[in-house]
Amino acid sequence: MRSDIDNYYLQKHEPVKSCLLALREIILQQDKVITEAWKYRMPFFCYKKKMFCYLWVHKKTGQPYLGIVEGKRISHPNLIIENRSRMKIMMMDAEKDLPIQTIKKILKAVLKIYRT
Repeated sequence: MRSDIDNYYLQKHEPVKSCLLALREIILQQDKVITEAWKYRMPFFCYKKKMFCYLWVHKKTGQPYLGIVEGKRISHPNLIIENRSRMKIMMMDAEKDLPIQTIKKILKAVLKIYRT
């Protein structure tokens, strides 16, 4: 039986599905203590059981994005806040190659906050 997390990814259409799955791998590769959890009906990623990011699809654009829980504490031109008070997101274009180095840079900045 598939988990809710697996079903979330499998129900998406291409190229959004592949984009989300690639993001999932990039996130999980950043640290061995990162775990994946199903919270608020979406895939969250936790660092030592503290939520630090999540993956979702933007309702207006239909494009996937990486949500950063402590986004307000990070300044990066690719992160946008929209109507959120705490979190920021990084929009992805599922039709293009992922900006892997930028994603890793942002994730490392987030993890630095959690490690200190």
